[in-house]
Amino acid sequence: MATTTLKVARIGNSRGVRLPAAVLRHYRIGETVVMEERSEGILLRPTGAAVAKLSWEETAKAMAATGEDWSEWDATAADGTAGLPWRSSDPPRVAEPPASRRTNARTPTRVKAPAAKRR
Repeated sequence: MATTTLKVARIGNSRGVRLPAAVLRHYRIGETVVMEERSEGILLRPTGAAVAKLSWEETAKAMAATGEDWSEWDATAADGTAGLPWRSSDPPRVAEPPASRRTNARTPTRVKAPAAKRR
């Protein structure tokens, strides 16, 4: 997202900002907007229902229709990392417990019997 500095203009006893025409078209803003005050700042959004997003298939079709040149991607994708072997010595991912702490639901857990009381 681009950052744009807008000038605050006097409108009677109030103040306001002018939104660029390209922004109004992009976000489909008509005569009114909804303003939300948030802890990090002010959010302006169009009124009405949210515009439906494209599905993956529709997105792929829209990308194909643009005729974008992906020839440089092929050079990047052929950087040789695909041939690197996976190593079993790699540390486990953060979300997984270490192998020594993993439990198998089929293996019963051994419970240590309480020690006999000495007299």
